[in-house]
Amino acid sequence: MTVSRRGQVPPFAVMSVLARVAELRAAGRDVVSLCAGEPSGGAPSDVRRAMTELMSGPSPLGYSETAGIRPLREALAEHYRRWYSLAVDPDAIAVTTGSSGAFTAAFLAAFDVGDRVALARPGYPAYRNVLTALGCEVVDLDAGPAARFSPDVAMLERAHARAPLAGLVLASPANPTGTMVDAELLAAIGRWCAAHGVRLVSDEIYHGITADGSVGGCAWTTDRSAVVVSSFSKFWGMTGWRLGWCLVPDDLRGSVDALAGNLALCAPVPAQHAALAAFTERSYAEASAAVESYADARRLVLEAIPDLGWGAVAPADGAFYVYAELDEALAPQADSVAWCSALLESVGVALTPGTDFDPVHGGSAVRISLAAGPETVGAALVRIHRFQTGFR
Repeated sequence: MTVSRRGQVPPFAVMSVLARVAELRAAGRDVVSLCAGEPSGGAPSDVRRAMTELMSGPSPLGYSETAGIRPLREALAEHYRRWYSLAVDPDAIAVTTGSSGAFTAAFLAAFDVGDRVALARPGYPAYRNVLTALGCEVVDLDAGPAARFSPDVAMLERAHARAPLAGLVLASPANPTGTMVDAELLAAIGRWCAAHGVRLVSDEIYHGITADGSVGGCAWTTDRSAVVVSSFSKFWGMTGWRLGWCLVPDDLRGSVDALAGNLALCAPVPAQHAALAAFTERSYAEASAAVESYADARRLVLEAIPDLGWGAVAPADGAFYVYAELDEALAPQADSVAWCSALLESVGVALTPGTDFDPVHGGSAVRISLAAGPETVGAALVRIHRFQTGFR
């Protein structure tokens, strides 16, 4: 009996940390979890109210069309007009089972086995793992502190010169760093990809969560051959609702629809109907208030880092993370996995080791999620400071 080599990819480490958090809590331990990118406030009140009404009403909740219910795609098209002043055809929008469903369908539609697809490192591990499982060759773009943790056209030129690239996955704001690609660089990358036949897959799931109050730049402003992926999980705090979407260029529409239909039939239908209420003025306001709380938490962490004695910090332009280097005195063997494990077991604070995002340099880095808000983050910082006294 055979076992596919495609499934031999690393697990998403944050899920292992969350499992240990659950075990400790079940045993009665008080644990502060700052490892997952999960907004603590949950869905906006109008969305929750809509779901309650939906569940108590007579409306049937069978399958929807694969691309999603028409009213939701029309609401998303209006959202793009509101946030980006972009005209988007609702027929170009595919509603998916979370952004994960969008990435899987997009990767399958755009890339063949053996295709070279570039990623920034550090970066979200699922890109690498899903592409590897699909038989693509992942090309690392080493986007460390010197590059402000963002890929640029020069990196793409060098990678493309070694062997042609088929794609680039670009995230802005990025996970784990929070770093954003500014409008000028995003446009330059989009033009370079279009000129070289490289498919840009733009991860925009953290749009609306920025330190300067901006929305973030949409790749379709420059490159309509790109696939744009987004989600209700982050700005609207709807992680468990498993609802995302993608903007699909004309040449991929048929493939994405066929693949999504075979993979999942359709996205969760109750979530689709309830998500229509995400576009009310009250929902935008509640989500924006949550963004302000992440900014307060970000300030707490950045102010605490010098006292903690940590090293370099990635530019936390957006999303709700701080990605920082541990001091050598704290992790002398550059082992953030062991350090995070000891932190969790000793004082009950869960962070994510940098190895989840950067298999080369992540051994000395950690990611702090700010999504729990300033009060919880502040309590965690007190515990971290107490824990570190044993390392000095």
